[in-house]
Amino acid sequence: MAAVDQDGNVLDILIQSRHNAKAAKRFFGKLMRKQARAPRVLVADKFASYVVAHKDLMPSVEHRRSK
Repeated sequence: MAAVDQDGNVLDILIQSRHNAKAAKRFFGKLMRKQARAPRVLVADKFASYVVAHKDLMPSVEHRRSK
């Protein structure tokens, strides 16, 4: 998993063998603590775990799914 801002700068990377909801929540939580705020828009691929993490941690953030 990688987080990139609108300018293409890499904010954080998490490498692990599973892309489950627990891992996604940990990654998004760590990223939000590091940035000290939630993003305006979340653009993620179509892993279902990102939907779960988004709804739990950032329900007010717009979520766009992309290939």
